[in-house]
Amino acid sequence: MITVLLFAHLREEIGSDKLLIEESGITIHQLKELLYKNYQLASLKTVMTAINESFATEEDIVKDGDTVAFIPPVSGG
Repeated sequence: MITVLLFAHLREEIGSDKLLIEESGITIHQLKELLYKNYQLASLKTVMTAINESFATEEDIVKDGDTVAFIPPVSGG
């Protein structure tokens, strides 16, 4: 099982800050596709991704027990 942490507008879209996904051995890209299919999260294309608190690429593999965080861009002033 993969724990997915959601921040900012992603959390608001889902209504939760965490999802548990019954998949493993998939890439970040495949995980994003799965979340888009199940939750219509189109904004995942613009987020930074971390696996177990280390930044990750679209090709990195997510294993059982991993925690993936999707971090939207931050703006401020």
